[in-house]
Amino acid sequence: MPQSLSCREAELDVVTTLLQQDSDFVVTGVPGIGRRSLIRQAAKQVGCRCLEIDFLRCHNAGQFLRFLADALTNAFSEPHELARIQQWSLDQPLTLDQTLATQARLVWPAASGKEWSLFEGLLALPQYLAEWLNCQVVIVFYNFPHLRLWDRRSKWEIYLRQEIQRQNRVSYALLATVAEPWMYASQLSVISLAPLTADELCPWITQSMATAGLTFAPESQALELYLSYVQGHVKDAVTLAQRIWLDYAANSSPTAAGLIQAHQVHSSMLALVQDMSCTFEALLLLLPPTQARVLESLALDPTDSPQSSAYIKKHQLSRGGGLQGALNSLEQKGLIYGPQFSYRIALPLLNFWLKQRLR
Repeated sequence: MPQSLSCREAELDVVTTLLQQDSDFVVTGVPGIGRRSLIRQAAKQVGCRCLEIDFLRCHNAGQFLRFLADALTNAFSEPHELARIQQWSLDQPLTLDQTLATQARLVWPAASGKEWSLFEGLLALPQYLAEWLNCQVVIVFYNFPHLRLWDRRSKWEIYLRQEIQRQNRVSYALLATVAEPWMYASQLSVISLAPLTADELCPWITQSMATAGLTFAPESQALELYLSYVQGHVKDAVTLAQRIWLDYAANSSPTAAGLIQAHQVHSSMLALVQDMSCTFEALLLLLPPTQARVLESLALDPTDSPQSSAYIKKHQLSRGGGLQGALNSLEQKGLIYGPQFSYRIALPLLNFWLKQRLR
């Protein structure tokens, strides 16, 4: 596993500065590109208390409150901090339960009907603690748009946006695939993470393999094949490197020289995507047919102009708004890049599997 952020020094400096200034910001990029690692590393450097909430796991207001409350007691877990939270809770419709063997937990009656007052109180608590401790706090929201699946009238989202603007001792970090218009309108700083280049990724993978006693055989083009497979995607690069290491350890003799050949990289890639095939099949089934068709077309026949008449005719795609809507939706889901990266599929393992499946 990477012990530091490879080739993200410039972005790390930006996020670190924003946290030091108690500023709010958005980090954009496809899943697995390094957004979470970037914020966590920056928070660690600044000594910032970090609360992480994933809206993908919150299916209703009650679950959101539970995750928010647990994140608070995780971030402020020292005895004197819990004592302060307990004192604060005396004026709130909740209590701090410290009888659990693992850790203290904020609790409230299950059918209290007071979700909104709980929400206001819990969201104000980080600001209160930051002022009392004279510390910096960052609240990280993952998958923010999923809030709208249960917040039908946007009441909770509107209040969250207001708090992002109002609180001056708490930084809010939003992770998004693509920045939404309201983020720009709110003047949030946007840090975009692009896929790494082969030149950027090469020093990390060679050093990581060397640490494990392995080297890409120069004459076999194994390194070039590995870099072409992962296409600068951080998570897939780590996943394939781990698989190559495991396969080598399982299949090589104790006296082997530690050289990785191109055929070993290829066989590890085939085995890896085979293990993930059920996940990829389920993903395709969940996509609307138009989007699945576009994704398959881009895998078989990459192009920077999927809207061209020739490409539409060749792959029998829908014309006009249907195609553009499918492209926009696939980009928002993090499955393809936008025009800045020529509409290529964003997840290299998925791209490889689609090619193998369709040919």
